[in-house]
Amino acid sequence: MKNDTHPNDLAFLKMHGLGNDFVIIDSRGSAAVTTPALARALGDRNRGVGFDQLAEIRDAQDADFQLDFWNSDGSQAGACGNATRCVSDLVMRETGQDSIRLTTSRGTLLAQRRADGLVSVNLGAPQLDWAEIPLAQALPTMHLPLPGDPAGVGMGNPHCVFFVPDADAVALSTEGPRFEVDPLFPQKANVEFASVIGPDHLRMRVWERGAGITLACGTGACAVAVAAHLRGLTGRKVRLDLDGGTLEIDWREDGVWMTGPVAYVFNGVLTSEFLAALI
Repeated sequence: MKNDTHPNDLAFLKMHGLGNDFVIIDSRGSAAVTTPALARALGDRNRGVGFDQLAEIRDAQDADFQLDFWNSDGSQAGACGNATRCVSDLVMRETGQDSIRLTTSRGTLLAQRRADGLVSVNLGAPQLDWAEIPLAQALPTMHLPLPGDPAGVGMGNPHCVFFVPDADAVALSTEGPRFEVDPLFPQKANVEFASVIGPDHLRMRVWERGAGITLACGTGACAVAVAAHLRGLTGRKVRLDLDGGTLEIDWREDGVWMTGPVAYVFNGVLTSEFLAALI
């Protein structure tokens, strides 16, 4: 097939971390291109490319790069742990480094590649005050007054964490959206259901605000690990089994570290015709 490109075409990359999938646009050296309309069109798995989140790489003054995140419904996301790991691996391969610094709305973060090839990122300290998550009112965040006694944790985005006997038995498609839009969360919430399956070993499923059911959620895994430790269910270092695979979470003094695999899927080009239709 003849491979013709147009000067107004837009290159992108598809990656995933444990099935949590991303479109990545590299805007370093130029202006940002993502708009709500572009995010919605690209996020459509039938008429676009499909993703859980879109990550746009930007230039940064005091770090190797900056990341902006978008959900498939066109809303912006404050943080995305697995996308951060994916893009960090991409830039580390580019530069030949095993450690880099990046900026997001969470501030400056550190990412590293371990000797076993897994990629780690420090997503910073959890937000445990009601106003930081944020909640609609001042409440004890480890025991919110909602059915099921969830905990509230912020990891750059708000999380509503439930501990249940069997995460696999939860009707995620109904319970997730129910709590995502609860008035207690003025910015909506990611909703996680987790169960203890062994010492420092949890099973977790997630409904992400603006995306729905996903196979994995890095910030959600961090929120679950933090809440589990504060409720006395686990230590500070845990293994979490998600629908798409396993993440290691280690809540250290310098922040919550998340470690797992990344995968490259394909490179692509958005045609000028596709982009013109969004204007």
